[in-house]
Amino acid sequence: MLNMLRFFSLFLLVYFLSADDKSRARDLGVPFEGEPGRYNAITDVTGVKVGHSTIIKGEGKLKVGHGPVRTGVTALLPRGDKSYADPVFAGWYSLNGNGEMTGTTWVEESGFLEGPVMITNTHSVGIVRDAVISWRVAQGGADASGYWWSLPVVAETYDGFLNDINGFHVKEYHAHEALKNASSGPVAEGNIGGGTGMVCHGFKGGIGTASRVVKAGGNFYTVGVLVQANYGARQDLLVAGVPVGKEVPDLLRMHGGGSPDGDGSIIVIIATDAPLLAHQCKRLARRIPLGIAKVGTVAHNGSGDIFIAFSTANGGAAYGDELSQVSMLPNGEMNPLFKATVEATEEAIINALLAAEDMTGANGNTVYALPHDRLKGILKKYNRLER
Repeated sequence: MLNMLRFFSLFLLVYFLSADDKSRARDLGVPFEGEPGRYNAITDVTGVKVGHSTIIKGEGKLKVGHGPVRTGVTALLPRGDKSYADPVFAGWYSLNGNGEMTGTTWVEESGFLEGPVMITNTHSVGIVRDAVISWRVAQGGADASGYWWSLPVVAETYDGFLNDINGFHVKEYHAHEALKNASSGPVAEGNIGGGTGMVCHGFKGGIGTASRVVKAGGNFYTVGVLVQANYGARQDLLVAGVPVGKEVPDLLRMHGGGSPDGDGSIIVIIATDAPLLAHQCKRLARRIPLGIAKVGTVAHNGSGDIFIAFSTANGGAAYGDELSQVSMLPNGEMNPLFKATVEATEEAIINALLAAEDMTGANGNTVYALPHDRLKGILKKYNRLER
């Protein structure tokens, strides 16, 4: 019995030490502006759900079709299980178009996002797109207009430095798993889902999220952000305005290959419960680059920086036989939402960096995580640590 108690105590110690290692940016004292929501996540916008499917297997020399595999799929459902039945007003924007987000032609034309937003690796966009359609068919119903057709929104970033990207390891069931696992509440970050094999500013990147609660037009609204961060040069990395990338010139990628420093991509999804129409959602998407710039980037030629924003207000506006009555926040009241978008985008990227862990993948290629202790020391040096 005594040995069992000792083992259990050791287990708890390891568990809580591990939990501390997963501290988010605010937990470490990184100073940010603005008031976050309950979970400081995109799921603070009521109805939004996020799910992941992560594929990690194999090690050693790359053998196409066999591994090593470091990839996955992330799914975001704007209205949870009702995402197909009740589309949301949406708009998208590309800062630099060396990437892909399918379905955006119809988003631009119609002003609506129908169904989930999926994120995966560059060479798995097709299978994930098809999987979303098969998942929808399996749900057993056409859309409200009576048609069986889908133009899924699927985005990507490149994970070929760590992952056997040409082995096509993402399968239909992985996308289905991400959709099935989608839930509200806290969102897993870092080396997970579509972000599993990603690199950000020369450190391990991946999935990150944050939110803000603001007052606009006399009411309180939430703005949530989710990023898949796989972009940026080391020397450009800023954390709370501090040149952290220049302060950490070591911990560079081991072994050769990969994209030129700075190339990569970042996908950003914005959700809000503020009553915005499609053109106003696009206005939010256009503010995302300001948040990324606070972390440091020049939108390199080889980077796909593509964004989509949607509003969960005005339910039922997409379909009907009669006039749809909608609410719209006046343009002049949108400034707090712009500010929230910039602030939450910045924090979501830093959360992605701090949640990520060291990873070794194909051909022994290694990417190191941004060390929490060194980050705190650097922020303290510049008098930017909150505690």
